[in-house]
Formats: sequence, structure tokens, C-alpha cells
Amino acid sequence: MIKKRNGYELNLMRKSGKIAGMALKKSLDKIKLGVSELEVDKAVEQEIYKLGGDLSYKTVPGYKYATCITVNEQVVHGIPTDREFKDGDVVSVDLAVMYKGWHTDCAWSMLLGKDPEKEKFLQTGQEALKDGIAQAIDGNKIGDISFAIQQKVEKNGYSVVRSLVGHGVGKSLHEEPEIPGYGEKGTGLILKAGMTLAIEVIYAKGKYELVLEKDGWTYSTADKSLGGLFEATVIVGKQNAEVLTHR
Repeated sequence: MIKKRNGYELNLMRKSGKIAGMALKKSLDKIKLGVSELEVDKAVEQEIYKLGGDLSYKTVPGYKYATCITVNEQVVHGIPTDREFKDGDVVSVDLAVMYKGWHTDCAWSMLLGKDPEKEKFLQTGQEALKDGIAQAIDGNKIGDISFAIQQKVEKNGYSVVRSLVGHGVGKSLHEEPEIPGYGEKGTGLILKAGMTLAIEVIYAKGKYELVLEKDGWTYSTADKSLGGLFEATVIVGKQNAEVLTHR
């Protein structure tokens, strides 16, 4: 059953989201040439604890890190390693925070260095997330979010990943409803003010098919094209969605 949150619960999620946003900013500030994925993960863990949060990913069986970090053709669920970042890398950080039992989820992708093609790719993902969030209002449907994301991504010549989706979030890290990055306007669940959603733009520069890497966690593009990931936790509003995980 998909629940609307009461005022007390929403305030706890606002606090969770504020911590998540600050931790995400910390991660992006930390990503520099020669820094390793594990160093970024450690900085995020320390920031979350310092701000009074806990690691949502501890609730995922078998996972022991604060973040998932992916680079270039990797798309999601990358395990942080001692690999150091290089010029031209597209790096994505996905993290989630638990505060007094309430989860929020966010992600961002960035480029190390300068490359107009890669910059356009990432700008498209940011705009798609903004467009999707704009549809998270009372009376709209899940398909309105999905359609807005798909239109922006495909208009610019890229592909929305079909096998991974956004989701509800709250007492659990992943809840109903599923929120695909593609779909038709006016279809799916009717949104109600007070619902809490993790809206995700998961996309590829080339084709959308993914493969699971040997580590059993990381998904990468099958054609080795760039992957991108942008995500924010929002409260569905009467007139505008409220973003909880601002950087």
C-alpha cells in the first residue's frame, strides 16, 4: 500500500534529505584527479555520521559501503574500489541516508576535465531530472514523470535504461511505486500530495542494454557507452514538488 506521510514523518524525511544532500555535495567536492573511490566513500560515511544520520545501504544485505560509485560505462551499483579518478572520467555517486528510521536517496554525475560531448550528456540528465520532478504534483500520474524524463533524454539522442527504475522511499529504502524513466502521459498510479518518491534518471549515451559485471553488483552498458545517473527524493506537492536532497 502506498502511503501519504503525515507532517511529523515528512519533517523526519526533510532532515534525512538535508543530510543526504550535504553528503552528496561532500562527495562531489572530494572527487579530484588521483583521489580513489574508497576515499570518496569514506568521506561520505564520515559526513553522514557527523550530521547525525545513518547509512541506508547497511540495510542492503551484503553491502558495507556508504555509496555506490560508478565511472564511465558503469551505470549503477558500483562498489567503491581503490581505483583513482582520471582526467575525462564521468563519475556518478549514489547514496542514501537513514534518519530516525526514514530514508532518502540521491545521486549525481560529474565530469573530471573538459569535454563538450560529455558535458552535453550530463546536462541532459540534469534537465531530465528537473523535468521529471516538475510532474510530481497532486493529480498527475506516474507516467507523467516517466514521459517527461524520456522526452528530454531521447530528444538529445540518448537512451533511457529500461531495466532500472525510480521508486517510492520512506520507512524502507525501496518502496512502491516503481517510477520508470520512460512511459506514456496519463498512465499509472495517481499521485497524491504527501507521497515521497525517489525520482531517477538512469540513461546511456548509446544503447540502453546493461550487463552485470563479475563483482555481482555493478551494471554497465553492454556497448561500453557512457552511463549517467541523477536522482532526488521529493515530496509530491499540491502545486510543486518539494526536493529534499538539494546539494
